Amino acid sequence: MTVDKVRALEIHRRAKGKIKIYPTVNIRNQEDLALAYVPGSVHPAMAIAEDPSCSFDYTGRGNRVAVVTDGSAVLGLGDVGPAAALPVMEGKCLLFKLFGDINAFPMCLDTNDPDEVVHCVRLMAPTLGGVNVEDISSPNTFTVVRKLRSTLDIPVLCDDQHGTSVLMLAALKNSLKLVEKRLEDVRIVIIGAGAAGVATVELLLAAGARNVVCLNSSGVLGEENPRMDHIQAELAQRTNPEGIRGGIAEALKGADVMIGLSRGGLVSPNHVASMSKGAVVFAMALPDPEISYEEAVSAGAAVVATGSVEHPNPLLNLQAFPGIMRGALDVRATAISDSMLIAAADALASVTEDHELSPQNVLADPFCDETAPRVAEAVAQAAIREGLASNILPPGQVYNETWQRIYGGSLMRI
Repeated sequence: MTVDKVRALEIHRRAKGKIKIYPTVNIRNQEDLALAYVPGSVHPAMAIAEDPSCSFDYTGRGNRVAVVTDGSAVLGLGDVGPAAALPVMEGKCLLFKLFGDINAFPMCLDTNDPDEVVHCVRLMAPTLGGVNVEDISSPNTFTVVRKLRSTLDIPVLCDDQHGTSVLMLAALKNSLKLVEKRLEDVRIVIIGAGAAGVATVELLLAAGARNVVCLNSSGVLGEENPRMDHIQAELAQRTNPEGIRGGIAEALKGADVMIGLSRGGLVSPNHVASMSKGAVVFAMALPDPEISYEEAVSAGAAVVATGSVEHPNPLLNLQAFPGIMRGALDVRATAISDSMLIAAADALASVTEDHELSPQNVLADPFCDETAPRVAEAVAQAAIREGLASNILPPGQVYNETWQRIYGGSLMRI
């Protein structure tokens, strides 16, 4: 969608930030002051000193998330640095609030050293209920996430990795229903081996896919690829069971699914035409997709989706990440596992009933009021089943509370 530059700048200038802090307790007299500040704050402080988990009960920690970046891989901009990343991070915080009722704040760090990023977040951890790693270049993003997950006992999400992979899995599950194919039987080609591409491959494999081929800018990941980082080299050991060599043309010939997580214009109509009957094409690059929606349809693809709202089947991370974090926070999950992400994908796919599915409608509208509550509920229950939840809640509670948090004051349920 084209946005007017002058209007966008004016909105940001007037707002002077897309998030604010509001009080939850009023202070109107001396008694209120004493209760809310000193000496009133002493009592919860002492309780927390005796049992640190009480910080989730007596402070806002349990609903507080840091959106952490170094500004090295900002969507559509690249390495612009931490200050220029701030408007985008504030936007992500706004979405966390509006679509998950999560209090998120930006942490734009002036370092490209993953160990320094990890150190900063670890120092902040007692203040946080969760962490969202955002727009850090690959492979550093994997290093940051892995180290944070190994040292923190709060959920660490990377929307670039996990939000995207959940979105792709959910959309693919519904698309395969339309073309009457099974995940374990299809050949899936992932174009792009950065944060989103690698994470999508990993989640697809965890969900049961058996034949996944991944490409970076030098071609199919494998022994003959001269330009693989250590993350891609690891992935090469678990992908491409047919031993395909070459580039996009060779990988897509006869393939059932193409997921583009790279850059615009890489895929031609001839590439899509060479795919199998009933091909599924997700061209997710922004601002320009790997192949246009119209070209992919004309080339014979049965289902086509992009990351743009200007075409049918817009696939937006907004459909995934608020619900994932909401569910993890509500049960005080100590981690976010593959099982929780697969549960999120299943829930997201289920929002669109089978009778509603069509080649132009594989996932519900991003503004559907069922999306975040269903995803949150599924993530929460998956965490409980896996023993990763510190706060055990009965089935249905997270769904109901999430719906009320986000929509209770503005919509009437029928």
